[in-house]
Amino acid sequence: MDQHEKDKLKSRVLIESLPYMRQFHGETVVIKYGGHAMKDEALGRAFALNIVLLKYVGINPVIVHGGGPQIGRMLEALNIQSHFREGLRITDDATMDVVEMVLVGKVNKEIVNLLNLAGCKAVGLSGKDGRLIRARKMEMVVEGFKRTPEIIDLGKVGEVVGVETSLLRSLERDGYIPVIAPVGVDDEGATYNINADAVAGAVAAALKAKRLMLLTDVAGILDKNKELIPSLTVRQVHALFEQGVLQGGMIPKVKCCLEALEEGVEKAVIIDGRVENSVLLELFTDKGSGTQITA
Repeated sequence: MDQHEKDKLKSRVLIESLPYMRQFHGETVVIKYGGHAMKDEALGRAFALNIVLLKYVGINPVIVHGGGPQIGRMLEALNIQSHFREGLRITDDATMDVVEMVLVGKVNKEIVNLLNLAGCKAVGLSGKDGRLIRARKMEMVVEGFKRTPEIIDLGKVGEVVGVETSLLRSLERDGYIPVIAPVGVDDEGATYNINADAVAGAVAAALKAKRLMLLTDVAGILDKNKELIPSLTVRQVHALFEQGVLQGGMIPKVKCCLEALEEGVEKAVIIDGRVENSVLLELFTDKGSGTQITA
C-alpha cells in the first residue's frame, strides 16, 4: 500500500468515527479494565491513550479495575494460602488486608499514574471513598446434582447493594476520570472484596451509562463451535445459558451485563483487551469489537 492509499484509509477511518463521536458526546462509558491489557505495558499505554481520546471528544469514561493476579502474587510472597470456590477467592481477614492493600494502594495508583502521564486527570477511588460502593456479605448456595444445596462461606467476599453517584458526577463535571478499586463497605464499616465485573455493572447501572465495556482475555462470547458471536439480544443470551454454551468466567461477566441492561444501560459489550485500541474500535467503528448485548 503506497502513501496515498494509506492517507485515504486514514481519512475513511476518521469519517467513519464522526457519527459515533456525536452519538457518545456527553455520555458516560463504564469500562472494566483487567486481564492481559493490565499486564502488558504496551497495551496499558494504548489503553491510557484510548481513554485520553474519549475524554477529549467529550465522553465521560469511568474505569473499574481488577487485580487478581497481583493479589495472588502478594499472598504468595506473604505465605498466605489462597482457596477458591466457584471461581471466587475465599477471603479471610488476613487475605482481605492484602486485597485492599494491593487493589487500593498499588494497582489503583498505578492505573491513575498511567492515565495522568497520558494526559488525563485521573483520580483513584475505592468503595470506601464517600461510601461509593455499599456492600453486603455474599451468600453463596451451590446446588449440586441430586444432593442437598451447599452453603459456602466466602468470608469477606461481598456484593454491591448500592452506588453513590454524586461523587462520580462531581468528578465528571470537573473533568476528572474516576478509577475505582472493587472494594466495598457495609453499614457497620466492614470491608468486602467484590468481583470487578459486578462492580462495573453496578456502577454503569447507577450512572445510566451509555455503554458498559468489559475487557477480557478472549475475543468475546463464543458459540458452541468456538466462533465469535458479534451481537446478542437478552433473549439469545438466555438461550445460550440453557444450551450450556456459556462456561466458567464468562458466566458472571454475562450476568452483570444483563443486570446492567435491566437497569437502563443501553448496551453492554465484552471485548478482547489483548487487541490494541479495542476500546476505540468498539466505540468508533462500524464493525465494533467483541460481543455486544442489547435489550
